[in-house]
Amino acid sequence: MRKLIYLIATSVDGFIARTDGSFEDFPNHPDTLATFFGEYPEACPAHARDALGITGEPKHFDTVIMGARTHEPAIEAGLTSAYPHLDHYVVTHRTDWPADAAVTFVRDDPQALVRDLKQRPGKDIWLAGGGNLAGQLVEEIDEYHLKVNPVLLGEGIPLLAGNGVGVRLRPVASRPFGAGVTLATYVPAGR
Repeated sequence: MRKLIYLIATSVDGFIARTDGSFEDFPNHPDTLATFFGEYPEACPAHARDALGITGEPKHFDTVIMGARTHEPAIEAGLTSAYPHLDHYVVTHRTDWPADAAVTFVRDDPQALVRDLKQRPGKDIWLAGGGNLAGQLVEEIDEYHLKVNPVLLGEGIPLLAGNGVGVRLRPVASRPFGAGVTLATYVPAGR
């Protein structure tokens, strides 16, 4: 069965972005990006692939799920999908998004969507954000791949929001990505 993997950049204190959605505080050292996209080439947005020399085929995921706020930067950049190389789902109540055959908009029940996707053949499913959607899907997340950046934001958009459920995790791997960034991998403790 496919797994839902929450792969996301975070600060040491558990914020995925500032309150306004910006994440410029996270270092973008070229060596770190090369290491990260070497491991997760599918996570590189389409508009940056050529500029960063990312040509690798998807290793881990063939599907991406995200919330509306995570999808907005692509729209602001003039794209209708940042990930046309993946099956792309956006969970949103908005109805004014530009149409794109590569994007499926999900208006309700993201848990049912994930349960259905897990039953289909293919690679794992990437939960790209944000914190509110992760909070809605916490019971469905099989692994957390956290790109921990050496910064404390103090406030912002939390890694997991909105449901008040605490999740005990078991560490399974830790890998330095350079420039102080570490990829920490966890699974829910009961699994």
